[in-house]
Amino acid sequence: MTKSVIAHLSTVHARRDVRIFEKMACSLAEAGFDVHLVVADGLGEETLRGVAVHDIGTLGASRFKRMLLQGMRMWWAARALRARIYHFHDPELLWVGLALRASGAQVIYDSHEDVPRDILSKDWIAPILRRVIAWVFERFENQVASHLSAVVAATPHIAARFRARSIRALDINNYPAERELAEPSASVRTGRSVCYIGGIGGIRGLLEMVRSMESVDGTLVMAGPYESHEIEVAAQALPGWSKVDYRGVVSRDQVRSIMAASRAGLLLFHPEPNHVDAQPNKMFEYMSAALPVVASDFPLWRRVLVDQGAGVCVDPLDPTQIAAAIQGLLDDTERAQAMGERGRAAVLARYRWDHEALKLFNLYRELLALR
Repeated sequence: MTKSVIAHLSTVHARRDVRIFEKMACSLAEAGFDVHLVVADGLGEETLRGVAVHDIGTLGASRFKRMLLQGMRMWWAARALRARIYHFHDPELLWVGLALRASGAQVIYDSHEDVPRDILSKDWIAPILRRVIAWVFERFENQVASHLSAVVAATPHIAARFRARSIRALDINNYPAERELAEPSASVRTGRSVCYIGGIGGIRGLLEMVRSMESVDGTLVMAGPYESHEIEVAAQALPGWSKVDYRGVVSRDQVRSIMAASRAGLLLFHPEPNHVDAQPNKMFEYMSAALPVVASDFPLWRRVLVDQGAGVCVDPLDPTQIAAAIQGLLDDTERAQAMGERGRAAVLARYRWDHEALKLFNLYRELLALR
C-alpha cells in the first residue's frame, strides 16, 4: 500500500492508550499507513512500534485550559502534519475536527462514550445543570458530526444514535487484539483471589466490591488509578479493605500476571446511563485470559456473559449478591474453569480486534479514495 499520512489526535488519553495506540495506531502502521499520534502528556517525541508520537505538552489538570488552549495547540500541530485523514478521540476536539474538515481533509470523530449520557453522571457538575448541559452538548455534537467524514463509535449503541440523525457512523468495538490476548494459566487455578483492573471509582463499583469482600474467603487484587483521593480514603476505611491487595498502576505485563493468578475478574459498574450499553475492553480481556466474569446485570452484558456461560451477572449495588457470586466461583474450581474456557472460546471466535480492524481499514481506504 502507498503510504498515506494518518493522524490520531487526543489531548486526554495516554500515548499508549489501549484503543487509540495498541489497537488502532499500531494496526494501521502494520497495514502500511504512515501513522502519527498527537498527544498532550509532556513526555516528548518518540517513535513506538512504527507510530510517530508528537507531544504538544501539558497544561496541568485544568479542564478549561485543556478544552480551549490545548485545542488551539492541537489544531496547529495537526495542521503541520498535512495528514490525509485526521482521527480525533476527545469531544473537546470537536471544533478542531470541524476546522480540519473545512481545510479539505477527511476527518473522523471517534466517540468512545455516549457523552450526553456520561454528562448525566458527572458529580462535578451541579445536578440541576446536568440535563441542560447534556441536551445542549448532544445537539452540538450531532451538528458537528454531520459535517465530518464519519463517526467511529466504540459500541453499536453509540453508532446507532448517530445514524438515527442521518450521520455516517460505524461501530469499531473494543475487542482484544491478538497481541493483547493473555495466555490462560496452563494449570488449574487453585488460588483464592479475584481481580479488578481499570479505572477505580465510585460509579465503577469500588465501594460495593470492597464491602462484598467482608464475607468472602479470598482476596481482591486491584490495579489502576483512583478517580479521586476521597474515594480511595473511603474504600480504605471499610472493613473489607483488609482483604484487598492494591497494586497501583501497572504495566500490561503485570496485568497479564494478575489475571493469570486470579480465579475471576470483576466488572461491577453502576447502572448509569452511559454504562448499561457500554462494552468495556476489560470484559473481553478477562474472557481472553479464561477468567469467568462477575459483572453488572445489564441486558447487553448478560447476553455476552450469561448466555454464553462465561460469567455471572449480579446487582452491582448489592454487596451480598456480589459476595455470593465470588464465593461460588472460588469454591467451585471446575465450574469457574469451564466458564473461563467458554469465555476464551467466545473471544477467539467472535470478539476479536482483527475483525474490527478490517472495518477500520475499509473506512480509511474509502476515504483516501475520495478526491
